Amino acid sequence: MQNKLILKDGSEIEGKSFGAAKSVSGEVVFATGMVGYPEALTDPSFRGQILVLTFPLVGNYGVPKKEKWESSKIQVKGLIVCNYIDTPSHHESERTLGEWLKDEGIPALEFKDTRELTKKLRTEGVMLGKMLCGKKEIQFDDPNERNLVAEVSTKEIWQMGDGKKTIVVIDCGVKLNIVRRLNAHGLKVVVVPWDTDVMKLSFPFSAVLISNGPGDPKKVKETIKNVKKILAKKIPTLGICLGNQILALACGGTTYKLKFGHRSQNQPAIISGTNRGYLTTQNHGFAVKDIPKDFKEWFSNANDNTNEGIIHETEPFMSVQFHPESSPGPLDTDWIFDFFLKRAGIVIKK
Repeated sequence: MQNKLILKDGSEIEGKSFGAAKSVSGEVVFATGMVGYPEALTDPSFRGQILVLTFPLVGNYGVPKKEKWESSKIQVKGLIVCNYIDTPSHHESERTLGEWLKDEGIPALEFKDTRELTKKLRTEGVMLGKMLCGKKEIQFDDPNERNLVAEVSTKEIWQMGDGKKTIVVIDCGVKLNIVRRLNAHGLKVVVVPWDTDVMKLSFPFSAVLISNGPGDPKKVKETIKNVKKILAKKIPTLGICLGNQILALACGGTTYKLKFGHRSQNQPAIISGTNRGYLTTQNHGFAVKDIPKDFKEWFSNANDNTNEGIIHETEPFMSVQFHPESSPGPLDTDWIFDFFLKRAGIVIKK
């Protein structure tokens, strides 16, 4: 039985399987976070991707209960690690990582030189690959040719929280902790499918959030069109991750694909025009290139100077490329929610 990764450039790496005996194809990407694999694996932004984790020990604290995940299932196509630990030690662990992967039909490989693979992806850029775990042979598949947002978005409207003010979340692949943090800030959250015309909703709301999600933002033309309607009515709007790119496109900006993306918990975001920086959690392969008219850059990345957020000069429209609901430390960016609510004129007594 074969257990190996084959890259589009012809490279082959053999490994040891600890997941499902299944062959898959996708885009091979890497993430450099030291912890948080349950959150990463269930992040819808990883849809269609084979994830390489660079931290050398993975699985050592097992898998927590479903309420701690970012979505209802594992979203990655496959997983590659350096050292898999099948003897987890954590009071919230309910099963091993290997058991979880097998339960959900996700292949996983362990091989020792993930560093060399990561160096290749940084040098040559992320590329297509396929994991052959078992006897079945498959073809390469480019997930970015599909509308991945439509695949991960909710199919029906749902809500969480009982705040007096309501915020609508356009679900492009929303991480559930975004909903939890909005609830913690005193808001009722109504989550709607990615292609919903928010202006036709039958209930009142005070603001809109465009969520994170996978793939090329230019694929979600329906969302971009609907966001234009929201902005025309001057409804306070906040974008996160893919939402940053969608907001830019809706206002006349442009986006492009990064060579190897930002996928980690230690991306340095600097408030433009200042020396104030924050360590942020990120997961995206595309970025904003040209900033729209009447907007200015809000944050930039200290590593490569790419855009990390935009903000309108006068209206309550803003977005960030990073995840403010995450807590990578030491100075976290959860304050973005309060800043947005204040700018939107939404007063909530906590």
